[in-house]
Amino acid sequence: MAAENAIELRGVSAGYDGRAVISGVDLVIRSGELVALVGANGAGKSTLLKCAVGLLRPLAGTVRVLETTPAAAAPRVAYLPQAEDVRWDFPLRVVDVVRMGAIGRNGARSDGPAIREALGRVDAEPLARRPITMLSGGQRQRVLLARALVANAQILLLDEPATGADPATEEELMGVLATLSAAGTTVVVATHDLAGVMAHFPRVICMNGGIVADGPVSILRDDEILRRTYGGHRPGSVAFIADEHHA
Repeated sequence: MAAENAIELRGVSAGYDGRAVISGVDLVIRSGELVALVGANGAGKSTLLKCAVGLLRPLAGTVRVLETTPAAAAPRVAYLPQAEDVRWDFPLRVVDVVRMGAIGRNGARSDGPAIREALGRVDAEPLARRPITMLSGGQRQRVLLARALVANAQILLLDEPATGADPATEEELMGVLATLSAAGTTVVVATHDLAGVMAHFPRVICMNGGIVADGPVSILRDDEILRRTYGGHRPGSVAFIADEHHA
């Protein structure tokens, strides 16, 4: 039986070297939700994801994942970091990278058909035998998502999954995530693409050192929420901000 709450943060402050990047975060994400995290660079999106996956211990507060600790829930959680956080100089083929997603995962399959299925879902099966050093930015993102899919996880935490992808590929990836969510997988995506959020996500969490606003995507049309989210340094235009694709 699936946990009712996939992720729960209570009074969480977290950061690096004792300095908080996010403070006072209270958040509940229910199982099967499709949620976007938005905000400027340094707003705390990646920090929140790392707390949920157990890579970062909070300075204060508690984190519960699938009604247990992040460490205990880890076999049921798949995390896709930003592409620049991944070493791409290892002499591995795409099929080897995807197979790694199933290591130590409960219920995951690492056989050939499972890997081909995961690659096929992100339109990357022709890349299976290609060295990862030969991939473009968009191709790398597809492979990382396939690695997450083969883990057969209950929760997917994705940090800028469409970076380097062309618009058609981004649409395909969002279609995969929507299908997974509809089938009960919890999907949380950190992204800069506000237009994509408005097109594909039912819920958005705006961040700037904590949670500024949390609700339906219509809140992105609120100039005051955008000002508080982006610190007044960017125009309060969804169309303008959505055209910016920062790492």
